[in-house]
Amino acid sequence: MRELPVLSTHESGDIFAGPDTPYAVSICVRCRGTKFLCGKPACPILVRYFADQKVKVLTEKSEMDGLSPPGVFIGRYGYPKVDIGPFISPVTENVDIMDTPELWIGKSLDEITQMRFSLVRGKHSVRVDNRSGDRVYGIVQEIAMSSSTPEVEVKFSRPPVASIGLSDSVQPFGRSGTIERVRADTGRFNTRIEKAYNDSDLKASEAVVNLYRSNVLVSSIQRAFSAGVLGLNKNRKMVPTRWSITAVDDMLGKALLSRNKYNPVLEEIRIYTITSLDNRWVVMMLPTSWRYELVEAWYPNTTWNPMGKQISIFSSYEFFEGRKQYAEIGGCYYSARLAVNELFEREKLQAGVVILRESHPGYIMPIGVWNVREHVRKALTTQPYKFETLDSALSFAQQILDIPMKRWIANSGVLKNYIQQTTLDSFAAA
Repeated sequence: MRELPVLSTHESGDIFAGPDTPYAVSICVRCRGTKFLCGKPACPILVRYFADQKVKVLTEKSEMDGLSPPGVFIGRYGYPKVDIGPFISPVTENVDIMDTPELWIGKSLDEITQMRFSLVRGKHSVRVDNRSGDRVYGIVQEIAMSSSTPEVEVKFSRPPVASIGLSDSVQPFGRSGTIERVRADTGRFNTRIEKAYNDSDLKASEAVVNLYRSNVLVSSIQRAFSAGVLGLNKNRKMVPTRWSITAVDDMLGKALLSRNKYNPVLEEIRIYTITSLDNRWVVMMLPTSWRYELVEAWYPNTTWNPMGKQISIFSSYEFFEGRKQYAEIGGCYYSARLAVNELFEREKLQAGVVILRESHPGYIMPIGVWNVREHVRKALTTQPYKFETLDSALSFAQQILDIPMKRWIANSGVLKNYIQQTTLDSFAAA
């Protein structure tokens, strides 16, 4: 196999080239989904287009009666005045899984896209700290706390329209329209979320952890946190969806880690693997105190390296003391850190962790950071491969990954540190 050159983030200026860049636009205009000039096996714009067309007759109406998964979306543009609203689906079957990413493992990109494009987003502009009794604000909060699939009736100011925006933070969704009138029969609330809502003296961070300890799904906690139903009453406000996803992953990961740091250290080297959606994952655990790194390699023609000619590798990491700045690699860093610490809590141990992710051209569009959390979670439910030496572990990892291990090591802060520390310990022992 021909080895492609590899660049780290700071060496490449076009890693984040996208549809808003002149070059990307010219490629798409010249291609129009027929010539595959970007090299992808399928055009992400057309994937979204055909997914929309399948439900267009149901979702482009000015009035809609349907079900909510339940699901809500809080925008971020114009913060603190943003667009809020429920997700509604005219489809009546399997609506409950449409906003529950914990149930999406094993589904194809086409299946996920089709499912999400069955959801229409209602939009209503309001301040996130609304105190005026806004009706839509209240309905969004009620839907966020629902334990069922509420019936929702919406009249839009005009038929909902489709867009082609892509985000690696949140799950894709279909058409959206401005709400003129809305009614919802929210039914029963999730009793654990309702209890947290009624406890107006409980801090949001404590409510998040309590709900998690009560086996509430992470996606449900993120929805409640975003809708502003948690926390001290005087501080409650809605949080943009993409911010709430990372905030909850971060809070839960830190809560677990605060205990796991005092667990016994893993005694062997482990590797867990999973391959899905043309992503290859290697989760390597090292016999050392807590340190953590997520390293991602994006091939040309993948989501975040659409026009590049070289493989782009970038990473974020922390050592025992943690990190103070937001991870350069984004929300996926916190999603994977949560998944790792769930395993450590189950097994009462700690270790150094390096997650290597190869994203190949079949991963044509972003579908949200749930992809990272749930696939790492899934990998960590399998039986690990165990090794006595780092060399044997790296040799095994090389059988799964195409990029040479020397490239991964060169772009990894934790692996380089571990190798150096191991060398010093061997020298001291001698």
